[in-house]
Amino acid sequence: MPIKKYFSYIRVSTQRQGQHGTSLAEQQAAIERFARSWNLSITKRFEEQQSAARNGGRTVFLNLIRELKRGAADGVIIHKIDRSARNLKDWAELLSLSDAGVEVHFAAESLDLSSRGGRLSADIQAVVASDFIRNLREETKKGLYGRLRQGLYPFKAVNGYVDSGAGRPKEIDPASGPLIRKAFELYSSGEIGLHALADEMHRLGLRGRTGNKITINGLSTILHNPFYMGVIRIEKTGDTFRGVHRSLISRELFDRVQTVLAGKNIKKQNRHFFAYRKMIRCRACGNFLIPERKRSYVYYRCHTRTCTRTSLKERSITEAYLSKLETLTLSRKEFEFLKLEMDREVALASGRRETDRVNLKLQLDQIADRLSALADALIDGLIDKETYLRKKEKLLMDEAALRQRIAELPGEHDPMKEYLDVFLGILKSAYLSFDSAPPELQRKLAKIVTLEFAAEGKTGLIKLKPQYQMVSERSPFRSGRAHRETTRNFAAWISLLIKFQDCLAKHAEELPPDFTFNPAPTKSTNNSIPKSDQE
Repeated sequence: MPIKKYFSYIRVSTQRQGQHGTSLAEQQAAIERFARSWNLSITKRFEEQQSAARNGGRTVFLNLIRELKRGAADGVIIHKIDRSARNLKDWAELLSLSDAGVEVHFAAESLDLSSRGGRLSADIQAVVASDFIRNLREETKKGLYGRLRQGLYPFKAVNGYVDSGAGRPKEIDPASGPLIRKAFELYSSGEIGLHALADEMHRLGLRGRTGNKITINGLSTILHNPFYMGVIRIEKTGDTFRGVHRSLISRELFDRVQTVLAGKNIKKQNRHFFAYRKMIRCRACGNFLIPERKRSYVYYRCHTRTCTRTSLKERSITEAYLSKLETLTLSRKEFEFLKLEMDREVALASGRRETDRVNLKLQLDQIADRLSALADALIDGLIDKETYLRKKEKLLMDEAALRQRIAELPGEHDPMKEYLDVFLGILKSAYLSFDSAPPELQRKLAKIVTLEFAAEGKTGLIKLKPQYQMVSERSPFRSGRAHRETTRNFAAWISLLIKFQDCLAKHAEELPPDFTFNPAPTKSTNNSIPKSDQE
């Protein structure tokens, strides 16, 4: 009589469980004892460390079923029912094998699947095991959502953050956090693609969890994740939650990155640097003039067929900017008066900041009320879940933006004075530095002051930004001192500057720290490009 062959199957849900409690070794030992007692020969052992919570979630178990269906063994020995069938689909597979003549034994339970009573007892235990796993999933889900509603991220920290312990918000990783922020800033410019960004971030030292270079898909996941701006989004359900962790980036930066990812703001990389590239538009067609280098000269021309005569020489553009910057230069009396007025405005702004803080907190309270009303509308059946999730995410993002604005409000140290000092520095140094500055600095200074540069034929006209236009058109001091009209104009101008704090802060970042005086260039008298210097 041929010896029957049997498989053994053991399983734990996690690797940690495999080392503690009902370990793989303990299960296998019980199966070996059972086989010796009944004189059964085990020819192959199947071992698995994966959860059975989801149907079809165990690859080793499925391989076992396939081999038994092919007749590779006469039966299988399993430690317990809950080690084999913690969902009803798996249990149905085992019953179908038993009905087909395959022997199914349980080492720790005396069950005979060939009898009605044994089958009923086994069915009850399988249902109990299935109910146990469903209840465990529900309780785990409740725990996770409880953490999420508290603003805590109950999973492993994303790249750029580190775990700080159970029940505590994630902390910014001092090593990878700044690099993640740098990735957002670089990509938001639209001047770099994902492949080039991945190479650049690898060069700067950003790594994935395995220590290897972050893949393109991994980088895309990072750039799409609102966690970095303070909002937790669960991709599987689409639900969003307010995070209590510190945000790495602002809402504005996150939105800019999403725009670039959507393909709405992609810029091409340049092979050659031109100081005024994509800064000058043709007045006739609205297109940018294209820079071209011929011999030792650079020309900016419109390539539209109907605008073939629009052409400016780069040196003429520089001289036009010099003429504009000359109108911004303050006299000593003007500088002293403006400095005094700015210091007074900084003192007054301190009180206004507290008012702004109170108003922003009121807006936060209104969003909280709207979120509560939105949840009530979902419960009452007034809106569907898709609408609820969409509106909730929008409100949470608005809330994150408000919290970011509150966090950015100056505290005891007010950067506004520094920004205004930078602005005064631009007025004092731009004209003197522009002509001898390298092309990169010339471009930065030109972009800082320019609102629009339109060209027609051989002539171009520069339109300054409002804060600089007010300086250019200021009334001169009479008899060397300020008068009523001058004071009124400067006061209005300073109020306008306060609205441009973000621009001033950006100027402070863009200008080199050693931006100082250079020998004064030859002064021009016109604000437009001289025609005599055009080709």
